[in-house]
Amino acid sequence: MDAREFITIGMSAERTLVVPAERTVGHFVPGMPFVYATPMMILEMEMTSGDAIRAALQPGWVTVGTEVDIRHLAAALVGATVRTTAKVIAVERRVIRFEVEAFEGTRKLGEGRHARGLVNVELFNKRLSK
Repeated sequence: MDAREFITIGMSAERTLVVPAERTVGHFVPGMPFVYATPMMILEMEMTSGDAIRAALQPGWVTVGTEVDIRHLAAALVGATVRTTAKVIAVERRVIRFEVEAFEGTRKLGEGRHARGLVNVELFNKRLSK
């Protein structure tokens, strides 16, 4: 399957999250501040990217994260409302590339690039079970 047949540059999505204590550095690492953790911001960026293209995927196909290149620019406290955006910037045969950003209001918390690979679920599961 060739992603260029059904994924187009400019496809986008947005998600909003109110930061819970469970997504802070302090939750994972004792003694650290209770601010939005970088891995949790990246998770939200990955999920937003998936949202941008999910409706265009054929049955039995999904995308999985393959690359992240993210800068975490500012902290957000528990209770902050974080808006994450993802936009398709390039489409290859099996790879979709995104520009991703996270904001608290107008303040940019993070930015970068993310790539997702097109995967047939049945074949993927067969390879994993060997």
